[in-house]
This record gives sequence, structure tokens and C-alpha cells, in this order.
Amino acid sequence: MMWPSVALLAFVTLQRLGELVLARRNTAALLTKGAREVAPEHYLLMVALHAGWIIGLWLLAPGRSVGLFWFVVFLGLQTLRLWVLATLKGRWTTRIIILPGAPLVRSGPYRLLRHPNYVIVIGEIAALPLAFGLPLYAVVFSLLNACVLYIRVKAENAALENAMILK
Repeated sequence: MMWPSVALLAFVTLQRLGELVLARRNTAALLTKGAREVAPEHYLLMVALHAGWIIGLWLLAPGRSVGLFWFVVFLGLQTLRLWVLATLKGRWTTRIIILPGAPLVRSGPYRLLRHPNYVIVIGEIAALPLAFGLPLYAVVFSLLNACVLYIRVKAENAALENAMILK
């Protein structure tokens, strides 16, 4: 039975494309308010990683059964993702955008973690391939994601510190 895996892949693909549209809109709005992008040099690497992850899943996962446990984990992560989006509202973007004078968001999941969105992405990159029974794929992309996130989080923390937002 092919449709459950294709439906799940279509959902994730449309979700990511929708997020890119939302991120672009939010980025443009923030820039008009005087925000600036920081450390854009790694952005294409991050986009390539996520695109490669989805493309690879489209090549390997159609027709595979969807494991219930990892599917439920993935759905739970989607709920957390919505919490992040709802908390950041117009400040959510896929780039590192600093709005001078804006306070650091400390509500929602940001009360608990400094970078909850990245924790969610770590979980998603592992859980979705595991739901399709692709453990090696999950490990490889988790390691690649760890490399990108090392660069990303370091750049984001430096940008926040330089903006004197963190105390």
C-alpha cells in the first residue's frame, strides 16, 4: 500500500514549502522594520540539507509502511513546531534576522529552551526516516544536520550577543 507513505511525504513537502513562503514574508517585513540578516553564508547549506533530506525520502520511502510509533513521534513534533510558530509569529524565519531593540522571545517553548525549533528539527530529521524503516538514512542526515546546526547555532548566538539582546 503506497498511499500512506506518499500522503505523509506530500504533507511534509507542502509544509516545508509553506514555511519557506511564510519565512520569506516575515523576513521582508522584518527588514522593512530595520532588521538585518546575519551570517547568511551558511543558509544555502541548510536549504540544501533539508531539500536533500526530502528528495531522498521521496526516492526511498514511497511504498514503505509507516511505523506507528515513529509516526506518532513525528506528529508530536509537528505540534511543537506549531507552538514555536505561534510563539514567534512575525519574527519566525528561516534566516538569522536581528531586529535591533526587540526583546528576546522568552514565552512559549522559549521559556524552556534557547533554541526549541532546532530541537524539533533534530527530532524530525530522525523520526520521519525511522517511521519509514530507514535507520541508516536517519543517522546520516542527523549527522549532517548536526554539522549544519553547529554552524547555525554558533552564528545565531553570536548575532544575539552582538545585538546585546542576551544578558
